[in-house]
Amino acid sequence: MAHIVIIGAGIGGMPAAYEMREMLPEEHRITVINTTDYFQFVPSNPWVGVGWRKREEVTLPIAPYLTRKKIGFIPKAVETIDAAANKLTLVDGQTLDYDYLVIATGPQLAFDDVPGAGPVASGGGGFTHSICHVDHAQAFFAEYEQFVKNPGPIVVGAMPGASCFGPAYEFAMVLDTDLRRRKIRNKVHMTYVTSEPYIGHLGLGGVGDSKSMLESEFRNRDIKWVTNAKTTKVEEGKMFSTQIDDQGNVLKEHEISFKMSMMLPAFKGVDAVAAVPNLCNPRGMVIIDEFQRTKAYKNIFSAGVCVAIPPVEVTPVPTGCPKTGYMIESMMTAICHNIANELAGKPVTGKGTWNAVCLADMGDTGAAFVALPQIPPRNVNWFKKGKWVHLAKIAYEKYFMRKLKKGTSEPIYEKYIMGLLGINRLDK
Repeated sequence: MAHIVIIGAGIGGMPAAYEMREMLPEEHRITVINTTDYFQFVPSNPWVGVGWRKREEVTLPIAPYLTRKKIGFIPKAVETIDAAANKLTLVDGQTLDYDYLVIATGPQLAFDDVPGAGPVASGGGGFTHSICHVDHAQAFFAEYEQFVKNPGPIVVGAMPGASCFGPAYEFAMVLDTDLRRRKIRNKVHMTYVTSEPYIGHLGLGGVGDSKSMLESEFRNRDIKWVTNAKTTKVEEGKMFSTQIDDQGNVLKEHEISFKMSMMLPAFKGVDAVAAVPNLCNPRGMVIIDEFQRTKAYKNIFSAGVCVAIPPVEVTPVPTGCPKTGYMIESMMTAICHNIANELAGKPVTGKGTWNAVCLADMGDTGAAFVALPQIPPRNVNWFKKGKWVHLAKIAYEKYFMRKLKKGTSEPIYEKYIMGLLGINRLDK
């Protein structure tokens, strides 16, 4: 009998637990460990930030659904990982032995990279908000409700080293849509400040016509922008960013005033994972091979935002490479197959498909992009906009939540989204 432990119950960890349970004989134990007792659908956080979704619509309790599938659940943080002894120690001192470990923690939000960054909800007491967690999105909305009574300038964007740019674009345009619906958009100057070298870079070197289409969208919505922005510090009501040219020289110093700001931070690995010898890169991201197995430990696998993927290209201000939903889905499926194969005495063959597929909501329209593979040159490279993407994102949210409640591991991207995008197979 083997014991498989999954750390993290997010978009990757929860479906992986279901899929593992479906694949393995009942004699094998599966335990999920998560820092909270609830699942949150992170892609909906931009809507939570403006009050279009309530917390209870994008979260659900974990224990009832995993227990129903005979999967163990422990709602506690992991304090240390003893990879040599195959043992975890939790924050309360409880220990747990494992035969296989799947690390799906997601990232730690590196607010401390920039002085003054980070929401009050993070414990840092900074001056910028985040939508990376439902608590942070709720904190933004609480302040936003007061803001709309006496509006002022808003800054949205991404800090140096950020890798997940899609939600920043989403939030800027969701905010724009909400302010227009309230008929106060004319009272709000909005600036998009990003470490990307140009609008539409997305951490991917651009996808199709993303540069021209997103620039056009920003112009039509009267959203100004600053690219190649190395944000150095934030003070109350002021953001300080150094704009770098393509050669790495200082082009301009910006002091941007704001009344509210949402800036996506860079990511780093969670402390317990980053502390394991030889497991991670200097940022604490897990180093894996083509089979999602860590290079240092043969019985530890990892997937999702917490794995180390090199940037698509060198940029004047550091930018990371995003891990989108389809990529995470395929990584987790590969891990499940590989562990099942090992337990059955078969060779490990499953490989994650590192393709970028994304649905980004824009409030009243949306944009979809497909980069196959993620790192150029690509077989498929397109970016399209339309009301259908906005509707598809809503359907995706409801489909995913229904899937978790039902307790199925069915692949959403393979079964639903690839058909919507008119792609026969995403791995070709």
